[in-house]
Amino acid sequence: MQAIVIGAGIIGLSSALYLKQSGWEVTVIEKEDQLNNCSYGNAGYICPSHFIPLATPGIIRQGMKWMTNPHSPFYVQPRLSWSLVDWGIKFIRSATAEKVEAAAIPLRDIALLSQRSYESWKAIPELEMAYEKKGILEYFKTPEKEQHAIHTCEEAVKLGIDAVMLSAVEVKAMEPQTRLEINGALYFRTDAHVYPNRVMQSLQKYLGDIGVVFKTGEKVKSFEKTKGRIQKVLTDKGVYSADTVVLSTGSWSRELASKLSLKLPLVGGRGYSVTLEDSPYKLNHPAILMEGRVAITPMDGNKIRFGGTMEITGLDEPPRMKRVAGILDAVKAYLPEFQIPFPAENDIWYGYRPCSADGLPYIGRSTEFNNLIIATGHAMVGMSLGAGTGKLVSEIANEEQLSVDITAFDPQRFN
Repeated sequence: MQAIVIGAGIIGLSSALYLKQSGWEVTVIEKEDQLNNCSYGNAGYICPSHFIPLATPGIIRQGMKWMTNPHSPFYVQPRLSWSLVDWGIKFIRSATAEKVEAAAIPLRDIALLSQRSYESWKAIPELEMAYEKKGILEYFKTPEKEQHAIHTCEEAVKLGIDAVMLSAVEVKAMEPQTRLEINGALYFRTDAHVYPNRVMQSLQKYLGDIGVVFKTGEKVKSFEKTKGRIQKVLTDKGVYSADTVVLSTGSWSRELASKLSLKLPLVGGRGYSVTLEDSPYKLNHPAILMEGRVAITPMDGNKIRFGGTMEITGLDEPPRMKRVAGILDAVKAYLPEFQIPFPAENDIWYGYRPCSADGLPYIGRSTEFNNLIIATGHAMVGMSLGAGTGKLVSEIANEEQLSVDITAFDPQRFN
């Protein structure tokens, strides 16, 4: 049985791993060189704490305030695009308290599944992850964000997630080598983190070693279809027969789905990161700056990565370096000793997170093509949900009992 996985980000590679382990012959098709997709430069969080989807009532209101600020962490580029308008309408309709509440358990369950899956990978010596389970601290400076943190903490505890509020004194005791300008933090003790670059590189190599075939630099042009099944995947360089096809092309998924006449409301949300490869500064725990919307991760020894922004823009638009300045300015407001010079453009990473119209991923079998599995739209938690999504893709392909309920992630839910 031949599985064709389209896309070599963490979702595609995780799917390839579990499919191969369950007996499939697997070919991964990737339009780029695999070396710098969205799965590489992220913060590396494995975070059951992220049970609140992107589409929330507050993000609409706050986003309008940020639109005119070039340094802000959120921006939507105005442009004539029906797909963007359609996505925006659906996003606004999804940003309700009721839908946010309904998303919490599905997001928690897939995140915990994914965390267990990553931890199981530690039994494979070839898979190097720099996995550390130290939790994540969410720093706040203002009374408004403190109240938000308290509410989130209460909701997390109801969901069985290990979370606790900490005073500034308690946080500083956890970070004795760093001066912090904060009023306190929400501490998610359940969370972990990895070094994404190492995960991706070792996973790709291991997959090649166990017989997964990679076709890089090939762009899917069309599909050969018969009676509700995809028979062949046609690229600009070859033709591949398929018993199962996995669509896991991240921010390019809407475009690819349209080649099958499928509607997948999705846009690319660009994020940026800067990594100090040999940091002179010390931080013991990953942290999120609540007001600044910035993630900070100490990883793989002496490295520290700073990442953030959600920039809804065209996939070919040049980077906006003022967004990077906004990230570094936010860092200094919380960690005044972190004087980070603005990096050279080549040292700034940016990638596109695939954002669905409600902030939940699309995971499931297509109703139009019974051998097509869709796995995309994970927004800012692609790395976190990657291993779990791959496991679910394999279970779907093998028609097995699913590890978690994926009803909320139905790819057809907006049709």
